[in-house]
Amino acid sequence: MSDAADLKTANSYAFPLRKYVLQTAGFDARFPNTNQSKHCYQNYLDYYKCINAKGEDFAPCKQFYRAFHSLCPNDWISRFDEQRENGTFPNTLEP
Repeated sequence: MSDAADLKTANSYAFPLRKYVLQTAGFDARFPNTNQSKHCYQNYLDYYKCINAKGEDFAPCKQFYRAFHSLCPNDWISRFDEQRENGTFPNTLEP
């Protein structure tokens, strides 16, 4: 086969295209302003309180997880996680 035929075969859609559903956190009346940093932090707290109370397999906890991953910058999440691991997180995560 020629190089052009190989290139055409390599570029053909041999794999099915996956459909992605992009979701962001929904409206929360407690946080009506543009600055969503408190909304981010509250969803982070709610997620860890939820999994501490109900376990990681509890489906409604996943909504908090998706919300804080949508709202919070990755640097904040990694900093929050480090603080939790070191025991210096400024809030209690007990239910």
